[in-house]
Amino acid sequence: MKIGVLKETKAYEKRVAITPDVVKLLVKKEFEVVIEEGAGEGSYYSDQDYRNAGAEVAKSAEVFAADLLLKVNLFTKEEISQMKNGASCISFMYAYQHPEIIQALNEKSITSISMDAVPRISRAQKMDALSSQANLAGYKSVILGANHLGKIFPLMMTASGTITPAKVLIFGAGVAGLQAIATAKRLGAIVEVTDVRPETKEQVESLGGRFLTVEGAEEVKIEGGYAKEVSAEFLQKQQQLIREKIKEADLVITTALVMGKKSPILVTEEMVKSMKAGSVIVDMAVESGGNCELSEINKIVVKHGVTLVGESNLPSLLSTNASQLYAINISTLLLHLFNQFGLNLDREEEITKGVLITHEGELVHEFTKNILNPKS
Repeated sequence: MKIGVLKETKAYEKRVAITPDVVKLLVKKEFEVVIEEGAGEGSYYSDQDYRNAGAEVAKSAEVFAADLLLKVNLFTKEEISQMKNGASCISFMYAYQHPEIIQALNEKSITSISMDAVPRISRAQKMDALSSQANLAGYKSVILGANHLGKIFPLMMTASGTITPAKVLIFGAGVAGLQAIATAKRLGAIVEVTDVRPETKEQVESLGGRFLTVEGAEEVKIEGGYAKEVSAEFLQKQQQLIREKIKEADLVITTALVMGKKSPILVTEEMVKSMKAGSVIVDMAVESGGNCELSEINKIVVKHGVTLVGESNLPSLLSTNASQLYAINISTLLLHLFNQFGLNLDREEEITKGVLITHEGELVHEFTKNILNPKS
């Protein structure tokens, strides 16, 4: 069976789906690997590195002839048109947001598997690319925030006087938020955290953060680690708490996502106006609409004296490590679903059922079907 690895075409993307070390693993498992010329350059892997690992390096036309295509980002309609009928592909898809891509895949009977749909169960942890990439993003968000902040994080007592520690306010204690807490604490900041899930309180406090409780949090519905439904009343209470705390913050990091929907606005323009001059907001949800209404995607802007960082692809800024982790995630899932002869699907197995989006010309993923065709 031949595996093809394409060069990423999305703007600001430097990651690659497979690294040379993982190529060696796949070759040992009797897969053939062909990688597009220059695919690893953004992560500092040369074509020769891939050749040395046992891969063939070729132009895109030869890569598209593979039985299984791998990417980080969603395959485009143009890319799908170049795949052979009945091929397979794996990438981040967020299929519920892209019905036109599902249609294109089904027209060619392509089996598609989505990295963002890996179930969050213990035996799938090594396949969990959302977590591996969010971990890096959480770290980088603090580093970016520190870079744009005109003061240091830690308490510093000097002959010239005492510098008080910076105050960091983090929205969301998922994987990204927890890594942001750990990083900010290591740098010496005072960290406060708010999350709609009360069960995250223990994790926040174990990392040295202070958990800010909002009344009514126990009523929030959670699905797959994400808030599924948040009432207007709860958001109002949360915003009141934020209004009080955001005035004191030097750095604000927002990570709040609602699966299948636009990210909630947590930081309004009025809140930004209330912040101290020189403070910073890093909006990690900017690609899905943003948690701050003034954020601009892929831009760093200053509004009302506050610097807003709208970097949409934080893992790509750490492309070497991000690619290393993603390559392990995608290869582990690949080996769960394929052998050297091709697809080896058990449609009732939990991981397979969770990640399989299209197969034999049909949309088979229940969550995606329910989002695109809600039951009356």
